[in-house]
Amino acid sequence: MVGPDLQTIAIRLTSARGCDLAPHTSERIAFPMADRTGDILLGMLDHPAAQVPGRPLVLLIHGLTGSEDSAYMLNAARHLLDSGYGVLRLSLRGCGPSRPHCREHYHVGRTADFRRVLSQLPEDLIESGVVAVGYSLGGAMLLKYLGEEGSFAPLRGAATICAPIDLSRTCKHMMRARNWLYHTYLLNDMKVEALAPGALTTPEERETIKAARSVWDYDDRFISPRYGFRGAEDYYELCSPLAFMPEIRVPTMVIASCDDPWIPVEYYREFNWSDNPSLVPLMPPAGGHIGFHAHDSARPWCDLAVEKFFDRLDTIEG
Repeated sequence: MVGPDLQTIAIRLTSARGCDLAPHTSERIAFPMADRTGDILLGMLDHPAAQVPGRPLVLLIHGLTGSEDSAYMLNAARHLLDSGYGVLRLSLRGCGPSRPHCREHYHVGRTADFRRVLSQLPEDLIESGVVAVGYSLGGAMLLKYLGEEGSFAPLRGAATICAPIDLSRTCKHMMRARNWLYHTYLLNDMKVEALAPGALTTPEERETIKAARSVWDYDDRFISPRYGFRGAEDYYELCSPLAFMPEIRVPTMVIASCDDPWIPVEYYREFNWSDNPSLVPLMPPAGGHIGFHAHDSARPWCDLAVEKFFDRLDTIEG
């Protein structure tokens, strides 16, 4: 069996540059934001070589410091395209290809960005509806959005992979000595992303970002004051998915690995899943953080699970 750390690291060692999705084709798509910032989110729209009629468009949302080109996004896109689904890989505000076109930065509370993207999807792409998959922090944002929208959410279904549903406890867990390498890796990437060309930051903010010694510092001293929170704990409390999950009314599969080194599965086990029949929890014993690799398959198990869940939406909705 592959251990949780190897599962977690393997996906990050996979080179995503120049990944060829042929015979499927891709095109750039842009989503101007409506908040007068002038920011534009970019995505990559992937068309399957053989579209299966009746299948919804799948919108993929990456995690912290990720983008449309993250290896797990490309793995999922390849699998779904091979199965006849159209795919839109979205780069959130200030991430990856979106960075040069955005002055602002993403955070879990930016569900308005996701709403704006959904409102701009061309009609011919969504004739059979839209579903969404969120990875890690992108999954947290997706769960928050679904809870805010309730029965008015325009999605046919959704899935999240290893989402931090309790932001405060997850951050504290990541700062433990056992996770120092992961924490350092994430923090360094967050700083690079926030200081990259295109980002609008004051000289004071740039010094604050550079001086942050932890993800908590970054959120407390940069993200929170910039976006109207009283501090990191206020940001985490107001944006944690746990507060929104009881209101979700869209069929949503929530995947958490029991050996995830970043997010203890106890956070998931403490939630009363039976109170909301729209939520379908899956907690396999192994998988690491967005890993789910197996010796007998080249495709991550989570991609197979997501495909099967979306294949069954007609039955679930009925």
